[in-house]
Amino acid sequence: VQLQASGGGLVQPGGSLTLSCAASGSIFSIDVMGWYRQASGNQRELVAGITTGGSTTYGDSVKDRFTISRDNAKNTVDLKMNILKTEDTAVYYCNVLVRLRDSRARLNGYWGQGTLVTVSS
Repeated sequence: VQLQASGGGLVQPGGSLTLSCAASGSIFSIDVMGWYRQASGNQRELVAGITTGGSTTYGDSVKDRFTISRDNAKNTVDLKMNILKTEDTAVYYCNVLVRLRDSRARLNGYWGQGTLVTVSS
């Protein structure tokens, strides 16, 4: 399974940015798609996650500012980030929990390569 993330960059405080991630490979289904982030010197933390059915969860610090969505047919997940703050600066990682075509009973986790989001004036 390969994950291709895109959309990171430099944005001013109060601005918006959208991250996208596309999963490909021998995928039967993707139970959960999500985004994590890791700021310099910090542990990786959950930003947002979404199930196949559309149930979502958000980290406390991003609730009401970020919105996660997915396209089940395309195996893609987007993270729309609004009202960005300097503390949102981090490397953002796409994460998926996948059932492979030849091992449907087992859940496998995969990470994308990370995309840097810098919020600065």
